[in-house]
Amino acid sequence: MKALRIFSRNLRDSIKSVFRNFSLSLASISCITITLIVVSISVLLSYNVNNFTSLVEKDVTIVAFIDNDADEDKISEIETKILELDNVEKKNVSFHDKKEISKEMMDTSEVFSDIMKDWSDDSTPIQNTYQVKVTNIDKIGNTAKKIQDIDGISSVKYGEGMVEQLVSMFDMVRKICIGIVVALIVVNAFLIANTIKITIFSRRREIEIMRLVGASNLNIKIPFIFEGLFLGALGSILPIILTIIGYKELYKHFDGKMFSQFIQLVQPSPFIYYVCLLLLGLGMLVGMFGSWRAVRKYLKI
Repeated sequence: MKALRIFSRNLRDSIKSVFRNFSLSLASISCITITLIVVSISVLLSYNVNNFTSLVEKDVTIVAFIDNDADEDKISEIETKILELDNVEKKNVSFHDKKEISKEMMDTSEVFSDIMKDWSDDSTPIQNTYQVKVTNIDKIGNTAKKIQDIDGISSVKYGEGMVEQLVSMFDMVRKICIGIVVALIVVNAFLIANTIKITIFSRRREIEIMRLVGASNLNIKIPFIFEGLFLGALGSILPIILTIIGYKELYKHFDGKMFSQFIQLVQPSPFIYYVCLLLLGLGMLVGMFGSWRAVRKYLKI
């Protein structure tokens, strides 16, 4: 009961202190708000880039073209050899007959239908294929080369060059976003610490009185730490509102896709609410850390 009373008193004092030193508090809140807005953008971008990368990895397929003179036994032998490879998803190796491929192409376009309707099985340039998905896209080039070396495979295509560049670009963007978030958190903590340092300096007489009446170091520190927590919570309100409204509007405007069907955005719910919880927690933690650092380093209590 006593601990609860002390807690409520310290919380009340820290809230009063925020409004008593409003100009300095506003500087801290503004600093936290601006930082968390940038953090929110970075987190949203990083998570969506991660989603794009996952979709790329799921959709990338190696297409292995089979020699026209390969019979059924040879085709079966090729499938067995493909399934023996390490980086191949066993459930996602599928054979596509050239007749099926021709029919699908003719159904999708009248131009193809007019051109291909007179092709016979012997005259068609279309080949039987195996479509293969890999477990690790980073090793797709090596896997494609091994499939190419299988006897009976005439050629292999998987968008070589472009796939590696796309995955590499997404990975770089993700790392940059993470670096920005970490850097902003560190910078913000130091800025808050310096702002609270000024607040503490302006209240040094109050602290001296607290010392004279026998207040312990802990009793002096706790109100400032609570004050930082409260400033962090206030500073996270605007970023949370902008994150919810902004991302929902963005998703609605682009109908869940960016530039093409290929690049899909993460659905707003429950994703943005997790991001908002992260922003709130981050704001409070950074505010508390900034206050604790200022009290510890500059007051030397």
